[in-house]
Amino acid sequence: MPRYTPEQLVKRNASVWTDIQIILAPIQFLFFIAGLTITALYANSLFITSFYWVSLAILFKTLFFALLFITGMFFEKEVFDQWVYSKEFLWEDIGSTIAAFFHLLYFFLAYLGYSRDVLVLDAFLAYFTYVVNALQYLVRIILEKLNERNLRMDGRI
Repeated sequence: MPRYTPEQLVKRNASVWTDIQIILAPIQFLFFIAGLTITALYANSLFITSFYWVSLAILFKTLFFALLFITGMFFEKEVFDQWVYSKEFLWEDIGSTIAAFFHLLYFFLAYLGYSRDVLVLDAFLAYFTYVVNALQYLVRIILEKLNERNLRMDGRI
């Protein structure tokens, strides 16, 4: 099911927010890979023995996640005239909200003094929800590129 009308596709392709998302998403993925690696090495007592690195990794991952979410809101407003939870991006926004919850929960649990084992588990949950959400975006991007190609072949854009 196509998400964009031909008019919205034109807006999407002309939006500076599209370019920003294209730049930031791979950087966030690198922070994810680094954070997951650091957390796994710490959890298995391999090379990383200081919990500091686990917290620093999820901090940077969370900051980039927030940056992408905020720039995504500007994109959604420009293309769909709604800041968040537009019908076209509903499931992606719900997935992002769930992932954001687990990213932020890490810091809330740390503030409350939960054990490092609990924090490591939450870090893994945050990374897992990010992966599920990112896969959802990738599937939608592929489907929309196919839709865009069909619209171009039909002369509708």
